[in-house]
Amino acid sequence: MQASIHTFDESGSGSALLDDGQLVTWPSEVFAGSALRHVRIGQRVSVELDGTSVTRLWIVGIGEGETIR
Repeated sequence: MQASIHTFDESGSGSALLDDGQLVTWPSEVFAGSALRHVRIGQRVSVELDGTSVTRLWIVGIGEGETIR
């Protein structure tokens, strides 16, 4: 699923808006496991969800096992 970064805290926690406008959040542990160093407001990311909580956050082509398309 695709989302746009809404907030990002230097601790690694943040939130994103899904394409339907739903706000979802993630704790710093999810960001730490993402292989990303930083995200910016408005940046598009891929997410996996458990309700309104992000369980995985990534950008296609960045990180282990990701192929650049």
